[in-house]
Amino acid sequence: MKNISAWAIRHPISPIVLFVVLLFMGTVAFVRLPITLNPDVAYPLVLVQVLQPGAAPTEVETQILQKVEGSVAGIGNIHNITSLALEGTARIFIEFNIGTPIDRAVADVRDAVAKVRVQLPEGIQEPIVQRQDVDGGAIAYFAVATTTLSEQELSWFVDNTVTKRLLGVPGVAQVSRGGGVNREIRVELDPARLQALGITAVQVNQQVR
Repeated sequence: MKNISAWAIRHPISPIVLFVVLLFMGTVAFVRLPITLNPDVAYPLVLVQVLQPGAAPTEVETQILQKVEGSVAGIGNIHNITSLALEGTARIFIEFNIGTPIDRAVADVRDAVAKVRVQLPEGIQEPIVQRQDVDGGAIAYFAVATTTLSEQELSWFVDNTVTKRLLGVPGVAQVSRGGGVNREIRVELDPARLQALGITAVQVNQQVR
């Protein structure tokens, strides 16, 4: 290493030329780097769903979630476990570390659920273990609430103000609103006026389109 450093000090032209060439090649490679709107990223996420019709959330938590979570927690490469107890439904989302083969993750979770199957209540339906496809999904969700605007005004504010500002952020490709109301324009035709002009409602509809 010392010999290389000493040689570079005695012959500075070669290292400088090499540095310039690498810088140029790196710049060209960065400019030509392709950008994909929805890249193909395998995200190892597994869902366990157990249905017990008529069961209260507290019963679902104590009789199903805790037992399944205890069994699943012993699997390796788990990053996070999120559970949700609803009326008659237990849902467990198991997030594995990036790089974990999704097929192996599903098989491991299925085996873990099978180990505690006999400990679950008799009235449940057969547990469902499946992978969750999140490729190309939303990066973030925002909830908007107000006490001063109507539902129509709030929807228009989100579409006309919030959406435009989010689309102006570098890297944001698409913004969509869920809920609220959609703006519409109603065209009311006057039959007497149509007859006087000699046109039909179909012709008006074609022109509007």
